[in-house]
Amino acid sequence: MSSAQDEPQGELTTRTLAMPADANPSGDIFGGWVLSQMDIAGGIAAGQRAKGRVATVAVDAMSFIRPVNVGDILCVYATIERVGRTSISVNLEAWALRGRLGERVKVTEGTFTFVALDQDGNSRPVD
Repeated sequence: MSSAQDEPQGELTTRTLAMPADANPSGDIFGGWVLSQMDIAGGIAAGQRAKGRVATVAVDAMSFIRPVNVGDILCVYATIERVGRTSISVNLEAWALRGRLGERVKVTEGTFTFVALDQDGNSRPVD
């Protein structure tokens, strides 16, 4: 993973506004909130690839590069990196649009692994 790039890699999967309730007293958005947004985006991408239900089984190589500020729009981009028998690895990049309209900066990246599930919650093969 490389934090020195000018353009997001992958497909825009989610966009959301960072609100004051998501921030610490210094005005920085909690890392856990950013991680949650990335997990949601990864679940969307993996679920589409698996054509069904998925669950997060691992978060690997998470890097927080810059803070997210109140008022930023957090955009999460997803790339399917690997598809195994029952698992899907997704590379995720989070970029912030500063002040909703301003400069776009990469703030976080990581790799998440999901497993495809059947109706009973058991792992199932990915098509």
